[in-house]
Amino acid sequence: MPRKTYTDITLAEMRALRQEPGTVVVDVREPWEFEEFNEGGMNIPLAKIRENRALLEPYQSILVICTNGVRSKVAAMDYCRIPSWEDKAIYHLQGGILESE
Repeated sequence: MPRKTYTDITLAEMRALRQEPGTVVVDVREPWEFEEFNEGGMNIPLAKIRENRALLEPYQSILVICTNGVRSKVAAMDYCRIPSWEDKAIYHLQGGILESE
């Protein structure tokens, strides 16, 4: 069975996708970074993504973002490993939100 993977998306694609029902944006930066500048969504720092998975259960599509795409890629890979999330679409914002500032 092939391993589930995430899909890399651009900032424009992320902004369009987030409008769809059942979609959530997860910003995995630290709270101070989120307060300074953000694209909205849920702020779940990378170190806390495992203990906060339940918050994401209701969503079909999960868009993971961070500053430059490094932490969000780690989170997206982690989300792809959750057996019960086989049917969820996991997206990763390529290059992060630095592009939008």
